Amino acid sequence: MQLTSRGRYAVSAMVDLAKHQDDGPITLASISERQFISLSYLEQLFRKLRENDLVTSVRGPGGGYTLAKEPKDITISLIMRAVNEEIQTTLCKSEEVGCHRGSRCETHNLWTALGQHIRFFLETVTIQDVCDDKDYMGTLKAVEKTLM
Repeated sequence: MQLTSRGRYAVSAMVDLAKHQDDGPITLASISERQFISLSYLEQLFRKLRENDLVTSVRGPGGGYTLAKEPKDITISLIMRAVNEEIQTTLCKSEEVGCHRGSRCETHNLWTALGQHIRFFLETVTIQDVCDDKDYMGTLKAVEKTLM
């Protein structure tokens, strides 16, 4: 499984925005400086985040970005989907087109189950949880209970 910089950077930028939103709209330049993410890359990410109603832009002097929802209402999976980050744990293009010379490999179900665990976890963790530096082991145990 590979998580690209697109997903990691989008989550980092959103956490930064949440932590500084009490100061008013936050510029991408300030996020870029604090998170060491290129400004042009942030512009691309925030266009997608805005299109998916996760952030709003404020124009003019003192402008920047704010969260469009409360941090407790923005899950990590929402951010990942907004920037087109897929959690892909198999090499299969689809259920019909397998990863092993046109058929599914013998470990397909294993990797598919792992992907489900990851998706469930990311659907339960919010930006607020990350800002609060929540202990995620409790979240993992809750996910395990829903799967049993």
